[in-house]
Amino acid sequence: MKKKVLFWIVAVVITLSAAIYQRMTGPTYPKTFKITLNSHEIKGNLPRTATSGSNAQIELSSIPEGFSATLYYMRYPSNEGYIPEPFERNGSNLEAFLPSEPPAGKLSYYLQIGHGFNVVNILIDQPVIIRYKGDVPSYILMPHIFFMFFAMLLSSLAGLFAFGKVESYKFWSWIAVVFLVLGGLIFGPIVQYYAFGEAWTGVPFGFDLTDNKTLIAFLAWAFALLMNRKKERPAFIIGAAVVLLVIFSIPHSAMGSELNYSSGKVVTGLINVIHFL
Repeated sequence: MKKKVLFWIVAVVITLSAAIYQRMTGPTYPKTFKITLNSHEIKGNLPRTATSGSNAQIELSSIPEGFSATLYYMRYPSNEGYIPEPFERNGSNLEAFLPSEPPAGKLSYYLQIGHGFNVVNILIDQPVIIRYKGDVPSYILMPHIFFMFFAMLLSSLAGLFAFGKVESYKFWSWIAVVFLVLGGLIFGPIVQYYAFGEAWTGVPFGFDLTDNKTLIAFLAWAFALLMNRKKERPAFIIGAAVVLLVIFSIPHSAMGSELNYSSGKVVTGLINVIHFL
């Protein structure tokens, strides 16, 4: 009994750690910066995802009088040149807005902050890439997140049970796969359809990393269950759990849908790694 409780605790820790790592290293996690200008520290979080149909707000908090800022942006990828957008003061904050783009459309942007004769460019060498998505209803998004989280949790639990020779590892393996199918192969494509207008952009239709890693995880688990159908082979369950853990830790949306502004079509894009380090 103590061993089962310990395995549950370890599975929860593994799942939460992987989820936090995936979130913080992914290309949709806000880009942070901190500078000191004329003895005043300025820091902020710059968004890298926004909902299509609304302008994306860029806000600098607690900025003293006398400071100014300009937002520079252009469509990505393109060679159109950056468009300046001055920040406006709103109380103690400065704010500017990026224009809305269609789902899967992207903008590249950086900031310029000045005080007197001193001017500092923020991330001009590595501009922030923000991607727009369609509005996903909460009744679709929440089940997707719920099922995927518990698929990871129960996958880790089944792997630990198999490692510890706990008899119920097969039961939890089946439940994990059910949650994986629901979250990744049913609700996942629905979420993507709402967000980018395409339900599946993985193999054989594209190279979307999120879709492909979900497919790989499902195949790994299907193979593990098949190998345990007539005979207990816990090593395959452990292997499938490790595969899902590795896949779950890969930054979400690292190779995702991207609007080709020349053709007007949404294609599978590769987000350069430097944009989300």
